[in-house]
Amino acid sequence: MSNKKFKEIVEEVLRADDRLWNKEKTEFNIPLLFNFIDKMDETIIGLLFNREETRNKFFLKINDAYIFKTKEFKFFIEEHKVFNSYTSYPNRIGLSDGKEFIMDRGDVVINFPFKDCILEGSQTTEEGIDTYYEYDEKVTKTQEKQGWKAGSYNEKQDKRKEIFFNEILAQDEIDRLLDEKAFVNWKRYTKSGVEEVKEIKRDENGLIRENIVIKGNNLLALNSIKSQFNESVKLIYIDVPFNTGNDSFAYNDKFNHSTWLTFMKNRLEVSKDMLRSDGVIFVHCDDNEQAYLKVLLDEIYGRENFVNSIAVLSSTPSGLKTAHRNKTIIKTKDYILVYKKGNVEFKPQYTPVDEWDTHFNYYFDKENNKVIPLKDIIVENKIYPPEMPAKDYSIKDKKFLDFVLQNSGNIFQTGKSMPEDIREISLKPENKDIPIKYITSSGEVQYAYNGRRMSFLSNSIKEILIGNKMEKMICKLVCDFWDDIDFNNSQNEGGVSFPAGKKPEKLLYRIIDMVTDEGDIILDFFAGSGTTLAVAHKMNRQYIGIEQMDYINDITIKRLTNVINGENRGISKAINWQGGGDFIYFELAKWNEKAKEEIMNCNSLEELKKLFTTLCDKYYLDYNVRVNEFKNKIIEEEEFKKLPLEEQKRMFLTMLDLNQLYVQKTEMEDKKFGISEENQRLTRMFYGEE
Repeated sequence: MSNKKFKEIVEEVLRADDRLWNKEKTEFNIPLLFNFIDKMDETIIGLLFNREETRNKFFLKINDAYIFKTKEFKFFIEEHKVFNSYTSYPNRIGLSDGKEFIMDRGDVVINFPFKDCILEGSQTTEEGIDTYYEYDEKVTKTQEKQGWKAGSYNEKQDKRKEIFFNEILAQDEIDRLLDEKAFVNWKRYTKSGVEEVKEIKRDENGLIRENIVIKGNNLLALNSIKSQFNESVKLIYIDVPFNTGNDSFAYNDKFNHSTWLTFMKNRLEVSKDMLRSDGVIFVHCDDNEQAYLKVLLDEIYGRENFVNSIAVLSSTPSGLKTAHRNKTIIKTKDYILVYKKGNVEFKPQYTPVDEWDTHFNYYFDKENNKVIPLKDIIVENKIYPPEMPAKDYSIKDKKFLDFVLQNSGNIFQTGKSMPEDIREISLKPENKDIPIKYITSSGEVQYAYNGRRMSFLSNSIKEILIGNKMEKMICKLVCDFWDDIDFNNSQNEGGVSFPAGKKPEKLLYRIIDMVTDEGDIILDFFAGSGTTLAVAHKMNRQYIGIEQMDYINDITIKRLTNVINGENRGISKAINWQGGGDFIYFELAKWNEKAKEEIMNCNSLEELKKLFTTLCDKYYLDYNVRVNEFKNKIIEEEEFKKLPLEEQKRMFLTMLDLNQLYVQKTEMEDKKFGISEENQRLTRMFYGEE
């Protein structure tokens, strides 16, 4: 009988017990089943005994007695993932009314208990699936394109509905998980090249004053560095995984809502502790999670500390985007949710106006202290003919624009806001049509005209970033809709390519300029291509970047070295960036790197097989891989033995969980981890212990 057929039989048998299923009988509670089995529940044991196929499989007959093979039954359930399973009720995550989950009740609140392995939020695209190997005599052309080979073992995957372990981490395990980690592979990048790290610069208060880039799980990295940067960060900007359901981005962009929110909650909470009392966080997202994320941030920062939700025009409705225009409303915007930790001041940002404001219809002849209609001055200077109405004046006309910029201190409109005593003076008959000069309480020179305040165009002239240079322009205040930043031409900024998720340098320039000053610390723990870090470097801000993906060296580090060497893309020309500065790079020490080396050093299959027990006992394995099947079946098959040694090693490597296994700082002196004395010294130095 095939495994598939037998799995169906087991499911059919267990469906008879309603206790094991949700109301719709779509989800099966494995932990509850195991609890019943441990107690030798008569109903379940009876169901399994009464079916011939399950009796033969799970019961051992001795004389006239039958003994239930508990371990074999549990192994079968776990190994074959018989049904869509979920963890026992207290450990589930998601939308709840406090008693039951949304699938069971209609009342909804967001509920975030501790759940299984909290590191599962740091997933690669391989999370939430089972990895296994299967020998194929033949493959189709489609399978060949996928990299499958005929007459070989091919790596395959099954989707798993619930991606968490079916166990709870005890509090002491969580504490250990989040303890400070050891750091290795220290490097200082400068204009002269890569150098050894001799010291870690600190200010008079002991605060680290270095630009830092860290490779490793961002949750663990944040917990490791928080003691050194507690309440020291002025700005956090993160461009989070959008949870879109496509896997083009290297992070797992395919979470379910509750998992994604838990993933974010863990990181947002620890990063908040690093913010200064006047610190601000900008969280970049889109519609997929914006509403949920807003509620989560309300919980973490307090609803009273919500600043705004900025809508950013991130794309245009063209090309493939419009293919389904008859079925949906085309998405062209992202969101940036902004929260403050306490009191904060924002530097106003400006963007060019598109049209001439006809309210500016006066010209102040200061020499003669008289007001002239602006149109008369325009005609006099032969900018436009007298028959052209003011509404047709265009700031796109260079001659007109140059004139109004040169005369911005004379061109004005009138407004109501002014001191009442000055208003009364200005309205006296003898002062009709005569500008009245006065000094405000702050010492500012102002003018009144016929009972109204004169507001000069010069107040709207700002030097702002236009394209790749700073220009003086007629501007308007930037509010909560940003439609003036080009997302389409950022692909090659920084001299690196990052097709999915790269943000324009102008966007980060605006955010950084809005809330920080030179020397302030900026944190981005989804560093990606390094846009935040690159712009911070050019603007003389201190930065901390964290990225766990392997592209950090080929993309993020490369981009920052380009910045140090004076690359001229992005905002470089606008701010006259010439290069310089430095940053320190280091990694969280991974214990499984040792296991990887041991596998690669094996010279035969026999050595690999001998190593297997060590791998299982000494190192953490990837729970997605069906290790027992691999151990008890695959490596003993003739087809596997015929494979090249390098292919055998590759399959062994698949078992290792290389995503989350790092060495504790307190254990780094243990020789089994192989951490050099120099890496130990630098780690202690980072933590202020040396």
